[in-house]
Amino acid sequence: MKTDIKPFKKILIANRGDVALRVLRAARDLKIPTVSVHSSADNEAMHVKLADESVCIGPAKSSDSYLNIQALISAALLTGADAIHPGVGFLSENADFAEIVKAHGITFIGPSPEHIRTMGDKVSAKKAAKNAGLPLVPGSDGAIESIEHAKKEALKIGYPIIIKAASGGGGRGMKVANTETELPEAFGSARSEAKAAFGDDTVYIEKYLKNPRHIEVQVFADSYGNVIHLGERECSIQRRHQKLFEECPSPALSVKERQIIGELSSNATKQLGYLGLGTIEYLYENGEFYFIEMNTRLQVEHPITEMVTGLDLVCEQIKIANGQKITLKQKDVVFNGHAIECRINAESPETFIPSPGKINTFHPPGGPGIRVDSTVYQGYEVPPFYDSLITKLIVYGKDRENCLLRTQRALDEFIIEPIDTSIELHKKLICNEDIKRGEYSIKWLEEKFLPNL
Repeated sequence: MKTDIKPFKKILIANRGDVALRVLRAARDLKIPTVSVHSSADNEAMHVKLADESVCIGPAKSSDSYLNIQALISAALLTGADAIHPGVGFLSENADFAEIVKAHGITFIGPSPEHIRTMGDKVSAKKAAKNAGLPLVPGSDGAIESIEHAKKEALKIGYPIIIKAASGGGGRGMKVANTETELPEAFGSARSEAKAAFGDDTVYIEKYLKNPRHIEVQVFADSYGNVIHLGERECSIQRRHQKLFEECPSPALSVKERQIIGELSSNATKQLGYLGLGTIEYLYENGEFYFIEMNTRLQVEHPITEMVTGLDLVCEQIKIANGQKITLKQKDVVFNGHAIECRINAESPETFIPSPGKINTFHPPGGPGIRVDSTVYQGYEVPPFYDSLITKLIVYGKDRENCLLRTQRALDEFIIEPIDTSIELHKKLICNEDIKRGEYSIKWLEEKFLPNL
């Protein structure tokens, strides 16, 4: 291990909202000064108020501010930041940004541009995962170039199949075909949607799993060849492929399955030569795991892993990027209790229409096992320009039953007014019998829960 490692002098946080505040707090715990960048719409944001320095990098529109690479690099050079944390979303999985940061002699707090690029393309990600020994959903070996090619692959895989955008995300560019008759329309629609959303109409085909769960495994790797996993998270409660509610550990896995998928993920991460924090995501059905993708960044739901392991993932991420060694061995990682995260969005709990506006009353819950990650405060005005996530309620309990009860208590205490939020939706979720039993899949929310509200 290197003995001459010096901590970062200053970290620029290339993000906004609760994740920017989360990174700021971790940096402060490590005694590292921070620079918060912000758009003109975020002048009064909490991460701007609390940072050691702040720089306005453009107007409200994301493309002119948080996605403006030139402005971000200029802000880093102007303030003397020697590291940039990309946070979540925006440029956090942009390989070009990571390369430009590196070219300017600044450390990118994340994996290499090569790994970001490989895992950012679903076709190349599948190939890399296969070579690393991860199980895949039966599907095409690469991109599908024509409808004739699609028909041949679909016959080999067996219907139903799903067509996916290679550069996709968030459910866009994904279409299901149950029969060969449905294939031409699904193929054309997926390509058109992919082109419109990502500027790339490359698609591939996979077997369509009818009722899977979404399981993800948190991994860490340093530059000395050490790799550990920090267990799994259950992320099956989704609307339009966007997560709303997460648990750690998953109520669906046995002790043996948990051990198998953890070791498999660690071994694959080592095989990939990966560096830093990452999340390997799987579909899980009938006792089988199937690789979906690897997220090469911090996850929104990372706090529930922190709650059951007692580790600060962001601090560890910063230290690894700084060239330090993982101090824990896998046998030292201890999982205690159960944790749940409820994503509180500024939107109608019934129609999901965004609800920006001024918050006149903000009363977060408290008591044992309650954590609130939020950038809002009384008097704060939620801008209409960005993602609707405004707060994360994270709850810890000695076991799942205790955690569910505490989550219900916390939601009953939570007041955010007068804007609409998803608090009421979570109140109904936490009282649902399927949720209490842990019996749900990625389709449960849209097919069984929402139609009955």
